[in-house]
Amino acid sequence: MSFHSAPPLALREGDEARIEAILRSRTVTAGRAKRVRIVRLAAEGTPNYVIAQTAGCTVNTVKLWRSRYEQRGLAGLDDKPKPGRPRQVNRARVLHETLKPPPASYGITHWSSRQLAKKLKVSNYTIATVWAEAGVQPWRCGTFKFSTDPELEAKVVDVIGLYLDPPSDAIVLSVDEKPQIQALDRTAPLLPLATGKIARVTPDYTRHGTTTLFAALNTATGQVTTACKPRHRTAEFVAFLNQVARAHPAGELHLIMDNYTTHKAAGVQDWLAANPRVTIHFTPTHASWMNMVEIFFGIVQRQAIKRGVFHSVQQLTQTLRRFVDHYNQDAQPFAWTRTAPQVLNNIKTAETSLTRH
Repeated sequence: MSFHSAPPLALREGDEARIEAILRSRTVTAGRAKRVRIVRLAAEGTPNYVIAQTAGCTVNTVKLWRSRYEQRGLAGLDDKPKPGRPRQVNRARVLHETLKPPPASYGITHWSSRQLAKKLKVSNYTIATVWAEAGVQPWRCGTFKFSTDPELEAKVVDVIGLYLDPPSDAIVLSVDEKPQIQALDRTAPLLPLATGKIARVTPDYTRHGTTTLFAALNTATGQVTTACKPRHRTAEFVAFLNQVARAHPAGELHLIMDNYTTHKAAGVQDWLAANPRVTIHFTPTHASWMNMVEIFFGIVQRQAIKRGVFHSVQQLTQTLRRFVDHYNQDAQPFAWTRTAPQVLNNIKTAETSLTRH
């Protein structure tokens, strides 16, 4: 059997660069990429039968796309509209089925696009498109906790009032501790960030001990006062309060903190009695998210701890001190934007009262 070689396909001006861009694109369809690849091989002078073998098609298919390109250029490689009325997707039905629990016989907790597509006899791409348009994400699940604090409303008003309208000539500090920070020494060196590759660490580690990071965030300036201590008992917390008081020697101090037992211990009450310029404001129970210092702890976790390799607790505490020193150089305050009525409006009283925890 003999094959007749066709002359190289002449590309139109500028199409060589366009072809390379199409083949590098992550959004191009497989069909169009295949046609563009056929055209590129034809332009390089590759025989039609070799192109057919490479592309996994027939020689006639190669000839078809060569001809389409000669007639219309790259536009000739697009999919032609299919005849007939476009299939209508019952979007409401897709969402209705998505929001219902899957049948018990499936043994699954939530729908995947492919499982629901099979049930509704549509493509999983259709399901995914409807989900994206409606902002529905069945594969995700978060957690929640309703506050049972009898003083919920008063505490919300009090804490948010300090954020939005602090007392004049007073300093508002958001105070808490991040306990049990582990000094983890990885069993192999970190593989650094590279082009096309993320940084990677081994899941195996040796633990060299822990430390607790105490922090007081100045809500007006964003700067933090910190201390690392081996434990987080009343004694350590009172010692940190003394450090905070020395760091802010003048004016009233208003400290926002959560309901951790150490924060309400007798030793803390004695310290407050000896320091009348200091007032403590507690967030509602199960609402430590109202404490702005938690934002700072999240930044520390992501930027200094998560990928860290520490051969000792001392190295860990030194790293945390360096991080805080650098952070304070360019510290900016966090802006609280929601008013107390807006926050309270999102609290469902009926569900709060029915919680079993």
